[in-house]
Amino acid sequence: MIIGLTGGIASGKSTVARLFGDHGARWVDADDIAREVVAPGEPALKAIVDRYGDAILTREGRLDRAALRALVFADEKERRWLEATTHPRVRERLVTRLSLLRQQDAPYVLLVSPLLFESGQVDMVQRTLVVDVPEALQIERTTQRDDVDLAQAKAIVASQMGRDERVSLADDVITNDGDLAALSEAVKALDATYRRLAAKA
Repeated sequence: MIIGLTGGIASGKSTVARLFGDHGARWVDADDIAREVVAPGEPALKAIVDRYGDAILTREGRLDRAALRALVFADEKERRWLEATTHPRVRERLVTRLSLLRQQDAPYVLLVSPLLFESGQVDMVQRTLVVDVPEALQIERTTQRDDVDLAQAKAIVASQMGRDERVSLADDVITNDGDLAALSEAVKALDATYRRLAAKA
């Protein structure tokens, strides 16, 4: 069984995935794959450079993610172009990785993706889990973690699916506004549920 794990930026998806990993689950992270497809030598990076020029690269020839983020979150047309350029490549690799993970000895597999619903990746999973946090906390965490200013953090949050809509689409929800112990207990309870469902499947 594949569980789609999603949530807005800075909601704690990676932490939740690691906690499920402590219970034996395996996962693939769409963000990791998204970084792979824009690595040096990849066609997607060439397309990005063709569009924005060498200024979008670091001195080492890698994608300057902060510079790209500033461009695409200031202009919806550019964000949509970037998604059209990278999402199909990300999806192709996700299919391959998920297929490999399903062959391993794990009770279930997680697809961790911030754009699970928006990108259509939801059709690759049998159940969905949303990690939910208040928007103000998302913005605070984003400015601290990603070294972006308040305006850009708000723009990133605004560009993603709204909190209420995301929660309404979920089979399961974990609210991550407490401490790690509370989060661990929530994951433990869901792990038991997922094992039960996977056994039936």
